[in-house]
Formats: sequence, structure tokens, C-alpha cells
Amino acid sequence: MTAFHEPVLLQEALTYLNVRRGKKYIDATVGGGGHTAAILSAGGLVLGIDTDPEAINFVKERFAAEIKKQKAKIKVAKGNFREIEKIAKENNFYPAAGVLYDLGMSSYQLEQSGRGFSFQKNEPLDMRADPDLKVTAADLVNGLTEPELTKLFEKYGEEKHARQIAGAVIRSRWDKTIRTSRELADIVGRAVGAPQQWRIHPATKVFQALRIAVNDELNNLQSSLPQAFGLLEPKGRLVVISYHSLEDRLVKNFFREVGSSGKILTKKPMTPSEAETAENPRARSAKLRAIEKCQGVKVSKCQSIKVSYP
Repeated sequence: MTAFHEPVLLQEALTYLNVRRGKKYIDATVGGGGHTAAILSAGGLVLGIDTDPEAINFVKERFAAEIKKQKAKIKVAKGNFREIEKIAKENNFYPAAGVLYDLGMSSYQLEQSGRGFSFQKNEPLDMRADPDLKVTAADLVNGLTEPELTKLFEKYGEEKHARQIAGAVIRSRWDKTIRTSRELADIVGRAVGAPQQWRIHPATKVFQALRIAVNDELNNLQSSLPQAFGLLEPKGRLVVISYHSLEDRLVKNFFREVGSSGKILTKKPMTPSEAETAENPRARSAKLRAIEKCQGVKVSKCQSIKVSYP
């Protein structure tokens, strides 16, 4: 079986989830099943959810023997985590001792999916995590007006050169429809300068913005987090790994809004060690935040939990 994804902040995620034998945990972004495998090894029961059918097929194959057991410790469900409460209750995973989100793109999606997630590939400009979605990145790039593209790049990519890039896109599509990821990356590069002049590739934020828009990622997360927290049993934990400031800010604000119903376990987000980023460069932007549910208990009376890891 080929590798699908290297789990990020694995030990930190397990520590903050506080996995206990026989308890139920929801991996809301199961991907290649790396975090799920670790939870199972620690004795937890897992419901793995993913919107990408290729991830679901991979995980079903990876855990085929376990899934077939009469008392299986793992269930797998295709779906968007914006419906996490419905999916959890349909699979009898309520209440849960922990919920985990790893919001990053998988290595498979970037390198092998053929859906144009990476500007380093020459693939159809698709970017749908779920092929059943109607709108592709190509639809947005070729259909939005210059002001609409500018707003999209500014809002979801925090791109300083949004207007300049949007103008370049409009001029390029006068000649021909923009169909591939490489075509779009080249247009951005010509608009703002060659990649070697930048700390990160100049198309990075544009691709981020399009992916967020196509998959409605921020709205889905905003809808999902309150549901996930509601699914937790008392002392249950919600752990979120994010990869850019928009996601992290949303998670941080939600944790604050929980107020007296929760105990924030991460005053500052956890980040990968130098050793992990050296081994897996895609982990460098990851941030982990965790909160424990203290429903019915005042924060002042909530037991303080000391979390430590190597």
C-alpha cells in the first residue's frame, strides 16, 4: 500500500486527546489514517470521517481487517465535518471522549490526486476535495470578475498583491481559458516576480484562497466546531491542528467563546519540533490548539491539567 500522508504533531495530538482505552474518539479529517492508527494503538475506538472518497477508500483498505471484526474498534464514514453531529449520532459515537481535526491537505492530495491542489504540478485546475461539489477552481478563475477575484485573493489568501494578480488573470484569459495549475502558477509568477525572488512561491496564497473557496473550508469549520464541542462528554477534549492564520484565528476565537463550558489547555498553540519539520517540511506551519469540556462546572473549579510530552 502506497503512503497517503504523514501525520503532523502526532505525539502532541495524542497527549492532548488523553486517549483512554475503550473510549470513543472522532477523527474528523481521517486522511490516510495516521492519527487514527495511533488512537487505536492507545486503546481508543475511532470514527474516521473524510469528505474525500479516495481517503475513505484508502483508510478502509488500511484497516480492512479491523473493520471486519464483529466488535470493530473503527468505523469509517464519508461526509463533510460540517455534519459531524449527524454523522456521529448515526454511527453511535455520541458522547465522545475526544474529537480531532487535522485541517491540512494530505500528501496524496498534493502529489497524486491529479486535482490541481499544487502549483508544482501541471494538472486540471479542480481543487475539489469532494468530487461531488459543483464548482471547480477553474470555474472561479475563468468566471469571476476582476473585483471578485481581488476580493477572493485578499480574503482567503491574505494576498498583498491581490489586485495585481487578478488583473493578470483577467488579461491571460482573454487569450485562452486557464485550465491547469501550472498555467495559473505561471500567470501569478509573471505578475509578481519569479519564484526565486520570494520566501514562498508567489502562487501559494492564491492557491490557498481558491482551495478555501471551492471547498467552503472556513464556513464548514465554523459550523463544525460547536457541533464537535457539543458531542464531547464532560472532560472530553477537542484538538485542532491548523495550517494558516485564517483557520487558527477561527479556532482561537471559538475556544474563547466557549467561555465557562471549557478549559483551554493550550495558552499558546503547539508547533512542530525542528526534528519534525526537518523530516516533514509540510509540518512547518502547523499549530495545535486544545480545549477540555467542563460542562456544568465553573472554570474556577475545573481541575487544572498539566500536559507534558518529549
